[in-house]
Amino acid sequence: MTTTILPDSKWLHAVAAAAFLAAFAPQTAPMAQGLQDPKAIDTIVGTEVHEEQTPAAAQTDAVIKAIDKTAENIATVRKATTLDAVNIVFLPDAAVTEGGPPDEIAAKVEEHKDEIGELRQELEGNAMLYHAIDSRQILIRDILAVEFKDAGVVIYAAAKPAGG
Repeated sequence: MTTTILPDSKWLHAVAAAAFLAAFAPQTAPMAQGLQDPKAIDTIVGTEVHEEQTPAAAQTDAVIKAIDKTAENIATVRKATTLDAVNIVFLPDAAVTEGGPPDEIAAKVEEHKDEIGELRQELEGNAMLYHAIDSRQILIRDILAVEFKDAGVVIYAAAKPAGG
């Protein structure tokens, strides 16, 4: 006589029940915090982000000075974890759509293009600063320079403010 061994029916019922629940369980929303809410942005960045809009000509000296310090600012960006202030200075007339930065700034950007490229990479790698920039819809490629003052940072962007 041949004996047939069947799997334990309780085990099969448990697998079937688990598959049923998995297939018909309500889909839950992801729990990640989005960047659409200003409170979320302030929480991630850790401080309020202030904005200023000014013509590039009015900031030429400050931008050139900051570009000249790019090499030392790269290390500071890499190490920055908390700041008392994040200030973004929009230079709308220096945006690519407006013909780019004035000649003096453009020449300095060209002179330090490798360092500025490295600075931009470090900004992408610093969650706090990247979220401050991204929350204002600024492309990393539009960052000209950063300048650290006291316990804060000024970010110069050749861009127009979002919606502007």
